[in-house]
Amino acid sequence: MRETIRIIGIDPGLQRTGWGIIESLGNSLRFVAAGTVRSDSKAALASRLCQLHDGLADVIHREMPHEAAVEATFVNKDATATLKLGQARGIAMLVPARAGLAVAEYSPNAVKKAVIGVGHGDKKQIAMMVKVLLPKSLFDTADAADALAIAICHAHHRQSPAYRLAALASAAQA
Repeated sequence: MRETIRIIGIDPGLQRTGWGIIESLGNSLRFVAAGTVRSDSKAALASRLCQLHDGLADVIHREMPHEAAVEATFVNKDATATLKLGQARGIAMLVPARAGLAVAEYSPNAVKKAVIGVGHGDKKQIAMMVKVLLPKSLFDTADAADALAIAICHAHHRQSPAYRLAALASAAQA
């Protein structure tokens, strides 16, 4: 018998980290919740990272997902911004891992391909397709829509034979 799996998708960012929760049962997806954790741009970097940590920890404690998926960092032209994004991404991976969740990572192109059918697209296309795939979804920012897209991507990939074998091997090592 298949069971419902609750997945949190996380779109990391230092100013805004989007999160989205879905439930997956076979090929069926259901929207649960979505939102954005914000940090105070006037605060010191360490304080901002604590704000992201505490906000995501609260979401995970409240929503109790079974698995997590995080978007992989892309490298942009501004090295400082890339480093700060990497630190926010570290928080986005640490919080679910500390809660005992398996954390999968997906490239932005993989997420777009899973949701809009091609590896390139803008935020408006992603938000529109999230609404098509999850008609009851509500999200406050494009970051939350992206997080739902990441969760959808994970729901599709976790059913693949390769993912299942990797999960079995990981469980055997634990």
